[in-house]
Amino acid sequence: MLTYPQIDPIALQVGPLAIHWYGLTYLAAFGLFMLLGIARLRHQPFASLTGPGAWTRKDVEDILFLGVAGVVIGGRVGYCLFYKPAYYLSHPLEIFYVWQGGMAFHGGLLGVIVAMLWFAHSRQRPWLQVADFVAPCVPTGLAAGRVGNFINGELWGRFASPDLPWGMVFPQSGSMLPRHPSQVYQFLLEGLLLFVLLWLYPRRERRQGQVAAAFLIGYGAFRFIAEYFREPDAHLGILSLGMSMGQWLCVPMIVAGIAMWLWAAKREGGAPALTTSKP
Repeated sequence: MLTYPQIDPIALQVGPLAIHWYGLTYLAAFGLFMLLGIARLRHQPFASLTGPGAWTRKDVEDILFLGVAGVVIGGRVGYCLFYKPAYYLSHPLEIFYVWQGGMAFHGGLLGVIVAMLWFAHSRQRPWLQVADFVAPCVPTGLAAGRVGNFINGELWGRFASPDLPWGMVFPQSGSMLPRHPSQVYQFLLEGLLLFVLLWLYPRRERRQGQVAAAFLIGYGAFRFIAEYFREPDAHLGILSLGMSMGQWLCVPMIVAGIAMWLWAAKREGGAPALTTSKP
């Protein structure tokens, strides 16, 4: 079995200034979003839009800025509400102590949705069009975040069989028994695999809203599976029906994605909203 390599979370330190690997993974996530967003401008239907509704590089920059704000604010508020509501109700000022850690993906997702609603309203564009544009650009950022989790040696997995070739000991977990490297599982599922699927999915005719719906379904399903290998939060443990909090939060996400996909198909009346992308 393997042993976690105890990676120094500080990538570079110059005097009192410390640059953490986790911060660099966030920068990588934002950079990848920008690159993929620019590539999306060449995809249909965005490449064919002209006039006030035309998409430009400035739109990608603005979405990124608003999305970062949505991730940080929504992720922090979501963590406080979903995972430690009683504690933060008693210590409300600590909600702002973001340097102490504590972010929730599902809260960040809600924050991004609000940011996209604001962008769509301010640019007078259909919200579903904005959501379809953004969805395929997100998974690589999630993959970068899981790399940061692994470097920090956090969010380790549940106990694994000693015979598992890639079972890993995380000494910081308080146990020397092998565990699933769940950060790697999530990197592969929610990050790389979801990216490939969502990048290819719009290449054929899709109706407006179905690409965003595919993201909700895909992430929800992959995260639900990965949670079976990830150690649940110590203060929550396993909840009803043998599911973790992460899994319970994925259930409405999957249901909403399926409902959104079916609604988009019915709403369009059979007319495709997305056509084959340019090479």
